[in-house]
Amino acid sequence: MLEAAGATATAVRRPAELEAVDALVVPGGESTTMWKLADVFDLLDPLRIRIKDGMPAYGSCAGMIMLADRIQDGIDGQQTIGGIDMVVRRNAFGRQVDSFEADLDFVGTQVHAVFIRAPWVESVGPEVEVLATAPPGDRIVAVRQGPLLATSFHPELTGDTRVHEYFVQMVKEL
Repeated sequence: MLEAAGATATAVRRPAELEAVDALVVPGGESTTMWKLADVFDLLDPLRIRIKDGMPAYGSCAGMIMLADRIQDGIDGQQTIGGIDMVVRRNAFGRQVDSFEADLDFVGTQVHAVFIRAPWVESVGPEVEVLATAPPGDRIVAVRQGPLLATSFHPELTGDTRVHEYFVQMVKEL
């Protein structure tokens, strides 16, 4: 999706690889596993430093959880990279069987969103821009704070590159 959006994608698994990139995508997956692996591979602190220093990053689903400053319903001791002044609730939309799809208004365009055991944003700080909401109750599902973007849905599953294009454009403008 990044390459289709005009970027060059490189895997990041170690601190040296992190230092070699201009921006980062934190993908969907399982946030507790991602936290534990980032800790084992000595990436947590380097990630936090790069984010604090202004490196652009985009997190989808579990990546949204990883970019949140605070989480609800995490496991005991669960940590995040942080960077976005928000509270995210893990698995807020329900279990795997509760996964769903919805059309959303995302920064002025309609996107088809796939939600799989997705989080939602409980609250945001004053510097956070809400980019999209979803039912029920207009739950916050996409946000931006400066060079950081997060969605609770998986745009890579639809074949629609507009969310990734939005991120690539963010990186180019910074």
